[in-house]
Amino acid sequence: MKNIIFINGFVAIILIISFIKDKKKTVKSVMIAIKSLGKIAPAIISVILLIGIMYGLFTDKIALFFGQENGAIGFITIAIFGSVIHMPALLAFPLAGSFLSEGASMSSVAAFITTLTMIGIVTLPLEIKTLGKKFAIYRNVFSLVIALIIATLIGVIL
Repeated sequence: MKNIIFINGFVAIILIISFIKDKKKTVKSVMIAIKSLGKIAPAIISVILLIGIMYGLFTDKIALFFGQENGAIGFITIAIFGSVIHMPALLAFPLAGSFLSEGASMSSVAAFITTLTMIGIVTLPLEIKTLGKKFAIYRNVFSLVIALIIATLIGVIL
């Protein structure tokens, strides 16, 4: 809560300074920000709803699938889950926190976050079109290996 107050207070102070310095540019910037928020709000709301539905339906199954007692299978399952779904990492962190609080292992949660942010199965066709097939596939395979190494190390360390 303190962080939220600090960040919003800091933004308000910067906005006031900007407004004092150049009212016209500040108003224009705020309008651009409001338009951008309006464009991404439906996507953010739908992802939040999806996370809520997933959490509501699978809360009791999280520890069963991703817990330490499930071992490598839970680890691989959540890594695949993270690789396939497409959501902003900012929204994935609360979901990962809920996985952790419901009994998922630290390495499984790390596998989810690392694969989610490093691998793009959903965006692979666009990546192939933009960067080329060979590069896109190598990047995703290499990212998967690195993500699993990171998640394993986090499980060992923590």
